Amino acid sequence: MQGSGDDQRRIWLLAGTGEGPSLAQALLDQGWWVRISVVTSKAAEAYSGLGVQQLSIGALAGPAGIASVLEQEGPFTWVLDATHPFATQITAELQQVCSLRQQPLLRLDRSAGVGSVFAVLNNLSDLEDRRLEGRRVLLAIGARHLALAVGAAQKAGAIAFARVLPSVEGLRAALAVGLPSDQLAVLRPLQGDPPGAIERALCCRWSITDVVCRQSGGMTERLWRDICLDRGLRLWLVRRPSDLPDMDTVVGQRALLERLSDDGLPYTTDVGSDDGGRSGQG
Repeated sequence: MQGSGDDQRRIWLLAGTGEGPSLAQALLDQGWWVRISVVTSKAAEAYSGLGVQQLSIGALAGPAGIASVLEQEGPFTWVLDATHPFATQITAELQQVCSLRQQPLLRLDRSAGVGSVFAVLNNLSDLEDRRLEGRRVLLAIGARHLALAVGAAQKAGAIAFARVLPSVEGLRAALAVGLPSDQLAVLRPLQGDPPGAIERALCCRWSITDVVCRQSGGMTERLWRDICLDRGLRLWLVRRPSDLPDMDTVVGQRALLERLSDDGLPYTTDVGSDDGGRSGQG
């Protein structure tokens, strides 16, 4: 267990590669000691050069793995859950273990953004009931549900295209679903200069008419909203899960950093335009 000298300013941050690096930098700028957990070495590259005090790579192996980190390296002032809204399992496990160990846990709920011209799907299967005959649909929903998404789009009469991550899982899923190579792109989200330039180029090259992505509320969703608005495309958002455990939650990075700042003073680091607000128990 860590000594008490650093305990008042220590955070264990669990996040992805979208908002995670900017959030980690903002926490460092506020004077926090920051531990980062990512699943892959590729994800760890997004945090290189930030100067975080500790970065661990690999799956946490469920509640036992979370408890092991807390026992060996805790307590932390906060465990900060900034994982993807669709990563419901890790959120539930964090809530379970932190509650049992009386470890303060705070969840970041990403701001969902604005825009009334986009349709929301309850699930990917709903896509097959939409009128998509002859439309060219780009699926940006990850590898795990790619087969379901491709099947639903094709049943609706669409021509399916997909963007998958450069990972073993992503490539296997793409190959298994049988998409032609010229209807498949392998890239990390927000690649290019400026970020998202490759996604924009894909929409142009493939003459995309519709985009399907998850209602993550993060940078990737905002990118697809911008692209669809700029190009006049239809955006289908897969509704975010509503069965997350009851836990202390802050909406948006701005509100989160204000919550964590010393003596309630506003933070000064620019991490984006989401104003957010505070909700939950705390």
